[in-house]
Amino acid sequence: MKAVNSLFCRAALGAALLFTSAASGQTPVYLDPSKDIEARVEDALGRMTLSEKINVIHAQSKFSSAGVKRLGFPDFWTDDGPHGVRPDVLWDEWEQAGQTNDSCVAFPALTCLAATWNPQMAALYGHSLGEEALYRGKDMILGPGVNIYRTPLGGRNFEYMGEDPYLASRMVVPYVQQMQALGVAACVKHYCLNNDEEYRHQVNVIVSDRALHEIYLPAFEAAVREGHAWGIMGAYNLYRDEHNCHNQYTLNRILKQDWGFDGVVVSDWGGAHDLDQAVRNGLDMEFGTWTDGLTMGATNAYDNYYLSRQYEQAILSGKYTTRELDEKVRRVLRLFFRTTMNRQRPYGFLCSEEHYETARQVASEGIVLLQNRGGVLPIRAAEAKRILVVGENAIKMMTVGGGSSSLKAQHEISPLQGLRDRLKGQTQVDFARGYVGDVGGSYNGVTTGQDLKDERPAEELISEAVEKARGADYVIIFGGLNKADYQDCEGHDRKQMELPYEQDRLITALARANKNTVYVNISGNAVTMPWTREVPAIVQGWFLGSEAGRALAAVLTGDVNPSGKLPFTWPASLKDVGAHALDAFPGTWREGGKIIDEEYREGIFVGYRWADRQKTRPTFAFGHGLSYTTFELSNLRQSARETRDGRLTFTVSVRNTGTREGAEVVQLYVSDLKASVERPLKELKAFSKVTLRPGESRDVELTIDRLALSFWDEQSNGWKAEPGDFQVLVGNASDNTPLKAKFRLVE
Repeated sequence: MKAVNSLFCRAALGAALLFTSAASGQTPVYLDPSKDIEARVEDALGRMTLSEKINVIHAQSKFSSAGVKRLGFPDFWTDDGPHGVRPDVLWDEWEQAGQTNDSCVAFPALTCLAATWNPQMAALYGHSLGEEALYRGKDMILGPGVNIYRTPLGGRNFEYMGEDPYLASRMVVPYVQQMQALGVAACVKHYCLNNDEEYRHQVNVIVSDRALHEIYLPAFEAAVREGHAWGIMGAYNLYRDEHNCHNQYTLNRILKQDWGFDGVVVSDWGGAHDLDQAVRNGLDMEFGTWTDGLTMGATNAYDNYYLSRQYEQAILSGKYTTRELDEKVRRVLRLFFRTTMNRQRPYGFLCSEEHYETARQVASEGIVLLQNRGGVLPIRAAEAKRILVVGENAIKMMTVGGGSSSLKAQHEISPLQGLRDRLKGQTQVDFARGYVGDVGGSYNGVTTGQDLKDERPAEELISEAVEKARGADYVIIFGGLNKADYQDCEGHDRKQMELPYEQDRLITALARANKNTVYVNISGNAVTMPWTREVPAIVQGWFLGSEAGRALAAVLTGDVNPSGKLPFTWPASLKDVGAHALDAFPGTWREGGKIIDEEYREGIFVGYRWADRQKTRPTFAFGHGLSYTTFELSNLRQSARETRDGRLTFTVSVRNTGTREGAEVVQLYVSDLKASVERPLKELKAFSKVTLRPGESRDVELTIDRLALSFWDEQSNGWKAEPGDFQVLVGNASDNTPLKAKFRLVE
């Protein structure tokens, strides 16, 4: 019988063959794979034993859950993203499994993807990552992340898509759609209000319903309603005193009832805390609870999970019926039929030329030229005899570290190597260390193999760099943050906004020594820049993955014309950030010291909304980004002066007035001129990226609907658009919207 069962199981991998044991007196039953998935789910559910149902709703290893072998369902494998497929770890340990075929392409961090302002790049990203996941045998990628950039101190901001809910919504949908088109489930995270890393298990967020729905939920809602995401990961933090991995309000009411989510809610690893809440409050699959390496519990404790044997015993004792269990299992089976039981899934590819091209293209398009006084950039290689590259971030590998997004990249081109390769035979490229930061290079058994130790004091390092700078045609400093603790890293938030490792001293000294100084900031967060008037050119370089050096070299030398735009406001200091100005971060410990209450006192006024309200001038505005060419926006037209349904189309002419091809992002913001509640001065509601040749002009259409005019009404608990006068503001950054048009919403 074992041989027969094995034969059936192999067939079931593709054909959804379901059968019962001959010992039961029944003949094998074949379920028609052409039938609707829901019929197949109900058929399978009716054949499962209680133990089989329990087995599929919790982990059996660090990253897998059990299938149903008797019915031909294979095990289900997840893996961390969202920037690449994480290397495999041991069954019950976080250390590497020692495989030699689990290297990957490291794609740019999601802040860079958001900075492209190009949904087509998000689609290409999701497709490429999905192919890598398929080749590695992964059924679900734990990503993308869409939590809102609330403060520059957020440790995991580099994994998310910026501060604006509309931008994040437009970028997450194609990522999810293209990954899932391959039969790999996206697990959008971390739902929701996960804006802290320090004490993340203890933070209870207090936020208005309006801010919740207008700022922190829209990207998740878009992923569910438009992207049809098959998975959502609950967050570690609490909301309304319930952990978000089993939260009656966010999971049962909003996600599953209001949005109609039919996928699976997965706990973050170790995010479940209570049996009754796990049963009743929307959690479907439990991972990471009380296993070695996260919460310091027992080894191989999977049977001790809340949704494991104790749940089964509670059902057998009559504490619970199987109603909640069957609903969880239905969702898991639906996930199986979409992934492991999907006969149409391709084989996938790993480390293909196309995937490296995706990584390079996203990186190049997401790099932001923040400042370029005097046209210092692009580097004129024909005129440059010698270039000095300075800074640890010019040589440090950034794909290893930072938490669960750490990767084992097949290769990573450093900025220094990228420039040397590009300028080989033309220009001498020297290097000076400049500063010593994080010399470590390992995470969960993956090591960079770099030895970055340097015992020289800061004064000596700065002096050496300055001396070399005096004779160089260009000085390019690669500084910023790294993925060490308390920088851009899971588990900790930053302690300050200033650059670490005395970099400000270094940058100031080099700018004084050489007028052609370029600063490239490598980070997923804003940093203070007290030297902006002294440094002519500033570039935001992000964490760019495998093709980092090539992408940066292409932009710096002008092979690629930069077109990235900031996905968050770059404040001059923390006092210009609402959460800090109102002393609303990081919260206050309750009496007893077990829970931190963090009130989002700034409400809906996050990022540029706060800057507009307070009339503060950021270092660089949301949506800001320069080019090596120039553009002119003109002739704003509208489809009507009045609207009843809120739908209007605006047309703007865009002309490339420079001397080289480039891309511009046309941004449309909406302002409610008179409202019954306080509203932001303006809000992003449409954008479009257009590429133009020198002298070329094109009309760009931007369409808005009623939702673009609405606010969340806490009285009616829904979206409300009040009749009256509105204005659209169109430009290429939140602080540069010269084109304006008024219209009226009528009853």
